[in-house]
Amino acid sequence: SCLIDPNATSLLAAGIFPKPTSGFQFIGGNNSPTNVKEEILRIDHTFTDKLSVFGHFIADQVSQTYGTTQWSGDNVPTAFDNFGNPSYHAVLHATYAMRPNLLNEAACNYNGNRINIVPQGIFSAPSDFAFNRIFTGENPSNRIPEIHLSGATGTDYTIAWEPWKNTADDYQIRDDISWTKGSHQLKFGASWALYKKVQDYFATTQGGFTFDGSFTGNDYADFLLGYAQRYQEYALKNTGYWNNISPAAYIQDNWRATHRLTLNLGLRWDGIPHTYEANNNMSNFYPNLYNPADAAVFATDPLTGNTNFNLISPSSPGLGTSPVPALQGIPFYLNGIGIQGKNGIPKGLVNDTWDAFGPRIGFAFDVNGDGKTILRGGFGTMYERIQGNDMYNAATNSPFDVNLNVNNVLFSDPHVAAFQGGGSISSSNAIPVSSITGLTRQYKVPTSYQFSLGIQQAVGSRAVFSLSYVGNQNRWQSYSQEMDLPPQNQLVSLATTPNNVGTDGKTPFNGLVNFPGFNSILLNATGVNSHYNSLQAEIHGRVTRDLQLQAAYTYSQAADPTTGNLAGGDSFDLDHVSNPYVGWKYDYGPSPFDRRHIAFVNFVYDIPVFKNSSNHLLKSTVGGWELSGIVTAQTGAPLNLGISGSNVASLFPAGDVLNRPDLIGPISYPKTVGSWFDTSAFAAPAPGTWGNLGFDALRGPGRNNWNLSLFKEFTLNEDRGSRIEFRAESFNTWNHTQFGGPGQGGTSSAGISTNLGSSNFGAVTAAWDPRVFQLGLKLIY
Repeated sequence: SCLIDPNATSLLAAGIFPKPTSGFQFIGGNNSPTNVKEEILRIDHTFTDKLSVFGHFIADQVSQTYGTTQWSGDNVPTAFDNFGNPSYHAVLHATYAMRPNLLNEAACNYNGNRINIVPQGIFSAPSDFAFNRIFTGENPSNRIPEIHLSGATGTDYTIAWEPWKNTADDYQIRDDISWTKGSHQLKFGASWALYKKVQDYFATTQGGFTFDGSFTGNDYADFLLGYAQRYQEYALKNTGYWNNISPAAYIQDNWRATHRLTLNLGLRWDGIPHTYEANNNMSNFYPNLYNPADAAVFATDPLTGNTNFNLISPSSPGLGTSPVPALQGIPFYLNGIGIQGKNGIPKGLVNDTWDAFGPRIGFAFDVNGDGKTILRGGFGTMYERIQGNDMYNAATNSPFDVNLNVNNVLFSDPHVAAFQGGGSISSSNAIPVSSITGLTRQYKVPTSYQFSLGIQQAVGSRAVFSLSYVGNQNRWQSYSQEMDLPPQNQLVSLATTPNNVGTDGKTPFNGLVNFPGFNSILLNATGVNSHYNSLQAEIHGRVTRDLQLQAAYTYSQAADPTTGNLAGGDSFDLDHVSNPYVGWKYDYGPSPFDRRHIAFVNFVYDIPVFKNSSNHLLKSTVGGWELSGIVTAQTGAPLNLGISGSNVASLFPAGDVLNRPDLIGPISYPKTVGSWFDTSAFAAPAPGTWGNLGFDALRGPGRNNWNLSLFKEFTLNEDRGSRIEFRAESFNTWNHTQFGGPGQGGTSSAGISTNLGSSNFGAVTAAWDPRVFQLGLKLIY
């Protein structure tokens, strides 16, 4: 027992995670109450027949306890948190009729949102737990460091960066004027919005230890002995203050040009300056500022005596200090770094956009002049403001924070190496090779060109058939790409290098990149293209006396490079490209939401049998039944294949690239549970290379689903109107097995195993729900 590390003993006694057993025997949890409160206040007042005002205020209070720490890898319920999320909305709106044909509307709006995440459970260090952190940044409540048992035990304890606060306030004023002049209906106006966000950094200043079995072969044994494979710590838990403004103006005219032609004409202007940090506590990497003569000199590891390509020498060129007082005395490698608001660097780090003009035009033409055949079309240009994540993610760039990672240290003192002599690590002699989230200086605004052309035809007196082409072309969409790269011809050699400290005689990753001193520069940029094209047909209306019908069919194609790499595969901003040597075109393929064929029918059929029978018994029992249903049929979502285990993507320390298999044979689909697609057509690419398989190159299962309902009213007393309503409903009526499930598409292809190297590669792992019947009775009296 004298060999057991005292900190391990302390935390086990505190109960931060259950003691390991011979199997998966631990079951536990926490009470997770959710409390909701809402207040609504509304005021309406008419001052005169021309002037009226209304206003309202809404407050939603939500407080929810989660069983484990949110947004982290925590998987034991000993540390958890409470998520407080109050939201507020207020509006004051005035309407003034200046003349019968001239109306002015003015409004001011406020939207507010708060997030306050408070740690719960066991998160403060016991009194007998002690270790020297490398930095002296704030550690609220003396939080226990993260403990990751990343071997066979697979246990993660963390309270992450909590407590954590986020405040968002959105203020807007606008004025709109509507003016009817002859055949013109004019509307024009302007608005100005200010969005303010105050958000804590995601910084684990309490530190974190990883035990993976490197020393004993067992992660838990390493923990007990106090031999950590890795330790990481942020220097500062700070707060960012971000603002952005959004001025806009527009004019539009609905013009009845002739009795058969109506035109919709408009022009909108948006000013789109980039989000900025109010205190200029932001930095960016600019390649033109990087001086190769000041390339980083790597340090001699004070723990091992070897050159460590994760650390920079205190005597290296390119070093500087931070303007943040709490970080004074800590050296930073600043070669290529520009600070917001200094030396010509814009306050939003990129060039602002003030010339976003978006024209819109549409028309409706009565072909025959009888209102039965209408030709419609339109075109518009829209602009997107990138959500502020590109700035929030860059908040901890040098020199505004530092995250130090060191290997093979003692649990009781991460300054000291495990099993090795020599010096110790401190904040002055351990200057880490840092990762940067950057933005390209020329940051064009994402633009969408949307268009449609269609015809509507009356069918009989109560139904309408329409046939339309609908599409869009998107340009300058946002993405993220790693730009700190070793020569591509060195990747094969790197694939056989076991570490990044150069002890095997080879120059490791950090010594080969094109910007030595950084191990990752993730560039946020705009430049991606995507498109959607579709042919849409629909008929709706009462097609017969007893049948109300809506039926639609869409033939479409959507393509984009939404990789889902660290962004979920859901077409959000800033998806990371998989192959940084090729760029986003390596990931260009069917969109995760692409469905080539989609058809649906919904109907309500009043069964005419005995509906109007003179026999009261037959009419009240057999007659008057209603059958309704929804039928959907669609082809499958794209499947994107990945690779489990070590591959070229594993070489990149930031983990911001992905790989795909090689295609070595024709793609075919056995469509069995064990093999949805033929797995023999794919192979792992050679070490240090990317696979040649295209993005989203396969298709998942389609869907054919029927939901039917039968309804009947039984009258009890006609005079009183009392009656019983009976309803029988079925979902997946024919109990047809439908492989896949919600969320199917992209890299998150629910229901199909898509990673080469996994034990069930290609197998069906989920299905939609089987048939469900439900019956209902309602008594009305």
